[in-house]
Formats: sequence, C-alpha cells, structure tokens
Amino acid sequence: MVVGAFPMAKLLYLGVRQISKPLAQRIKEGARRSHFFRTYICLPPAQLYHWVEMRTKMRILGFRGTTIKPLNEEAAAELGAELLGEATIFLIGGSCLVLEYFRHSAQTRRKEEEQQAVLESYQHELNILTLTVETLQTQQQEVFRHMGTIDGLQAQVKELKELLEKKEK
Repeated sequence: MVVGAFPMAKLLYLGVRQISKPLAQRIKEGARRSHFFRTYICLPPAQLYHWVEMRTKMRILGFRGTTIKPLNEEAAAELGAELLGEATIFLIGGSCLVLEYFRHSAQTRRKEEEQQAVLESYQHELNILTLTVETLQTQQQEVFRHMGTIDGLQAQVKELKELLEKKEK
C-alpha cells in the first residue's frame, strides 16, 4: 500500500509545485513593480538571508568578526522576491500537507466512531440475548418445578389408586 501511495505523493507534490509557481511569479513581479512591496516586504528578508549566509561562509573559512556589506537594492529585491516565491510554494505545499493530515484524522475518527457504534450495538444485542436466556432459564426452572409437582401428584394418584384397589379387594 505504501509503495503505491509514494508515487502518488510525488505526483501530488509536483502538481502543487506547478500550481504554486504562477502565484510565486506574480509575487515576484509585484515585488519588482511596487516600491512599498519591495522596500518593506522583500528587502528585509533578503538582507537578513544575505547576512546569515555570508556570516556562515566567513565562519567556515575562518574569518571571524568580518563586516558584511549589505546587498545593493536591485540584488536584494531580486533575492527577496525569490525567497518570497519559494516561501509561497513552501506554504502552499505545507498547507496541503496540513489539510491532508486533518482530512486523514477526520476519516480515522469517523471510522473509530463507526466501530464504536457497531460495538455498542453488539453490546446492546448481547444484553438483550442475555436477558432472553435468563428469562428462558427461569421459565425452564418453573416448568421443571411444575413437572416435579405433576410427578408428585401422579405418584400420589397412583398411591391412591393402589389403596383403593386394596380396599376393594
């Protein structure tokens, strides 16, 4: 089952990515055109990303305490738009995963509720059958008690017949 589901997951991932790409492209174009969008939304994450990347590279190379120059506005806007586009694709993919998780959870919960309902119905039927068996056992005991009484009466009748026959003789 997992083997068959894995290629489907890849296909769904590719589908989400293909659907998300045009949205990411629109965001990039909006970042290039809008001064506000570029200045306040694209540039700060791009400069932060550049600073962290360069700081990490410098530490790996052994240059500690080196000052890092910020990117020029055009390069930062381009990098910010790329980061925003990738973040959009990631968010859409993550949202699909979260939605699938909730759908699967709801489906599992529904199955468990159905199983619980079936179990409760079986329990109810078992209780009814147990009550029926107890009633039948009580009736059977009553019948046996009456049979014992009848047997006793038959024995008494037999004794009386024998006595009557003895008296008649």
